[in-house]
Amino acid sequence: MFAEQMLQIPPSILQDLQGITGFNEQAFVAAHMQPPPVSVRINGAKDIGLFANNEKIPWCNGGIYLPERPVFTLDPAYHAGAYYVQEASSMFLDHMLRHLLEGNTGLRVLDLCAAPGGKSTLLASLLDKDSLLIANEVIRTRASILEENVARWGHMNTWVTSNDPRDFTKLTGYFDVIVVDAPCSGSGLWRKDARAIDEWSEANVEMCGERQQRILADVWPALKEDGILVYATCSYSPKEDEEVLDWLAETYDTASCVVPLKEEWGITQVQSGKGMTGYRFFPGNVKGEGFFIAAIRKKDEEDELRPAKYKPCNDKKAHQQAAYLLNNTDFLCIPGKEDFSAILPAHEADLLLLKHYVYLRRTGLPLGQPAAKEWLPAHDVALSIDKNKDLPAIDLSRDQALLYLKREDMGIEGAPKGWLMVRYNGLGLGWVKSLGNRMNNYLPKHWRIRMEIPE
Repeated sequence: MFAEQMLQIPPSILQDLQGITGFNEQAFVAAHMQPPPVSVRINGAKDIGLFANNEKIPWCNGGIYLPERPVFTLDPAYHAGAYYVQEASSMFLDHMLRHLLEGNTGLRVLDLCAAPGGKSTLLASLLDKDSLLIANEVIRTRASILEENVARWGHMNTWVTSNDPRDFTKLTGYFDVIVVDAPCSGSGLWRKDARAIDEWSEANVEMCGERQQRILADVWPALKEDGILVYATCSYSPKEDEEVLDWLAETYDTASCVVPLKEEWGITQVQSGKGMTGYRFFPGNVKGEGFFIAAIRKKDEEDELRPAKYKPCNDKKAHQQAAYLLNNTDFLCIPGKEDFSAILPAHEADLLLLKHYVYLRRTGLPLGQPAAKEWLPAHDVALSIDKNKDLPAIDLSRDQALLYLKREDMGIEGAPKGWLMVRYNGLGLGWVKSLGNRMNNYLPKHWRIRMEIPE
């Protein structure tokens, strides 16, 4: 059945690709009769040696192929943010930006179409702590998923917004890097969802190309002069790929960025009609899905938006109460509607600026809130790479960890009273409060595992 569906590749796609460097129709069609490879990316800040003997993805630090797809839901290490399940081709962003940003620190980076979080978590691992990453998703339900994955990854300098691209237009010259993994017709992912072929049409490709141009036009002013725009799609159609690069070259003052490749990777460097460089990933040539990516340097002059003078926003009392949660007291405690969050001092001016222009769903690291006689810690602290390693904790077996993740009784007796972080293989999973005769589970209800655990 899989092969029959794959053979229905629209002839117009095959025709459009005939003139593209590196395209081999026979290998392309044959690859679409095979299941897609499975790959994950290790969180370097939470590396516990998982998948150490597996084949490495050569263009991404921490990228690993798996021989088959396990049930990730039943791996507590996945819930703890030890790794992210991500398609291998899209991990090329790591190689691209390591080459283009080498030695740069303190950057402001926007991942515009960020859900579910693959590229945001990759960027978080790539950037230094003084850099600030804004992970944005306009669709609120998808933004919730993005926020969960950002929390699992555990980096304080990754903030989440939920805004339309046009909301960033007024942030002139603010970002050093903008990544636009644009909404597209999705033909590059047919192997992962064969039903999508039935929904594909040339009219949809045309609509996507126009939408992609609108999105880029909205965010272009927010990119600094000499900043880098990364444009990517999971579409094979030149109208969504090379022709969008040509539109950028015709509309703005741009320069292509070229990165080194190794022949054995199977990645194809292509040129658009206007001489813009992009990179294509064809199943059959590369061990990954269909993907297109390009990096463009902005040469247009752009005034940089700078924050006005502001009053310090650190809540000293809350800071003093919550300081025990983190391994370093050099943070600012920022009040929210009901709880507090920690941000780095280097990002205080960014907060005062951004809150006037965008909706900040998640600012820094949620810390929780004070109660009458104690601090109520946020779930996110347990997942943070900045947490205090000496917090009271209990270590769980795999079976106990899965029961915790289902919010069921773990069968633990004799635990000391008070707030306890629960860990699996040394990785934080969340919180419980031990009351002596029982233990309250504080895993957020919408995070719990709903599937049955096999015996």
